[in-house]
Amino acid sequence: MEEAKIILDHHELRSVISEHQRHGRKVVFTNGCFDLIHVGHIRCLKGAKEEGDVLVVGVNSDASVIALGKEGRPLMPEQERLEILSSVVYVDYLTIFSDPTVDGILKLLRPDVFAKGTDYTVENVPERDTAFSIQARIAIVGDPKDHSSTEYMKRINRMGE
Repeated sequence: MEEAKIILDHHELRSVISEHQRHGRKVVFTNGCFDLIHVGHIRCLKGAKEEGDVLVVGVNSDASVIALGKEGRPLMPEQERLEILSSVVYVDYLTIFSDPTVDGILKLLRPDVFAKGTDYTVENVPERDTAFSIQARIAIVGDPKDHSSTEYMKRINRMGE
C-alpha cells in the first residue's frame, strides 16, 4: 500500500474528494493533534476508515496545538507528525488545519462521514451542527479512551526522575 498523500491546499483537497465522491466512494474525515502516536490513535484511524472508502485526516498545526494550551506541546513538529501518519495504512489523505475547530474545513471538504474518537458522543462533538448542515453522518470510532498522549508523557517523565 502506498503512503497517504499530503495535500496542504484545502481547495485542491476538495477537488480530490469530489472526484472520489463522483465515483461513488464514501469519504470520511477525522482530525486530531496526533502528537505522540499510540494504539488509541491507530484504533481510531482504523475505525474511521471502516466507516467509508477514503480516509482524510486533518492534523492540528503546531500553532493550533500551542493554542490548545497543553504545556510543552507539540512534542513533534507538524511535518514530522504528517510523515508518521502518512505511513499508517488506514490513512489516504492528510492536511493541516489551524483553526480551533474543524468547522471551516468540514464546510469546504464536505465529507460523507465525520469520525471522532470515543472521548466524544454524537451529542457533544463541537462541530456537530456543521456536520449535520453538510449532511455528514457523525461516527464515534475507536476504543474506549484508555490511552492518552498526556498520560504517556507523564509516565515517561516519572521514569526520568
